[in-house]
Amino acid sequence: MTPAIRALGRAEYEPVWRAMQAFTKARDEATADELWFVEHPPVFTLGLAAKPEHVLDAGPVPVVRIDRGGQVTYHGPGQLVAYVLLDLKRAGYGVKELVRRLEQSVIDLLAGYGLEGTRQAGMPGVYVAGAKIAAVGLRVSRGCSFHGIALNVDPDPAAYSRINPCGYPGLAAARLADLGVRDTIDTVQQRWQATLLAALFDR
Repeated sequence: MTPAIRALGRAEYEPVWRAMQAFTKARDEATADELWFVEHPPVFTLGLAAKPEHVLDAGPVPVVRIDRGGQVTYHGPGQLVAYVLLDLKRAGYGVKELVRRLEQSVIDLLAGYGLEGTRQAGMPGVYVAGAKIAAVGLRVSRGCSFHGIALNVDPDPAAYSRINPCGYPGLAAARLADLGVRDTIDTVQQRWQATLLAALFDR
């Protein structure tokens, strides 16, 4: 079953989150999977196990506690988020494999730009030279996933100094813009969509 692709543009975080919850609650075995691409206005989100003290200085940026796994992360303009609303029972793999495939989609995207993306043991996401360029956070309900993976194209680097990213003090954030990539976020989205579809459905 071909997934539906939705490009949401720039949208407030909480309504998109609530829409993911509603979609997942309402879907059944016949519901097609969906991939949502979106940029959010600035927001810090705290996962289920996140410690509030990892938000060092939120300043004017709102802080929202949500229902995904993981610690604190930042979303904002210049960061492209792919929300993956996937029936894992139908896909035939579990959440650990989903994380691996999401990471692989970014590794493959980076390879297309001549960049090397890597994994780090025990620290989900994708890294370039030790700096995190993509963060993964998921929720699974009734065998279906929502939330997803966020890729730093050209977000405000100062935002990451306000938190301990993913709970790690001093963890550096990488951006495509600092690595020589001059593509617009729309072009990055098209390229990432191709590697994401291949990683999730063709392997």
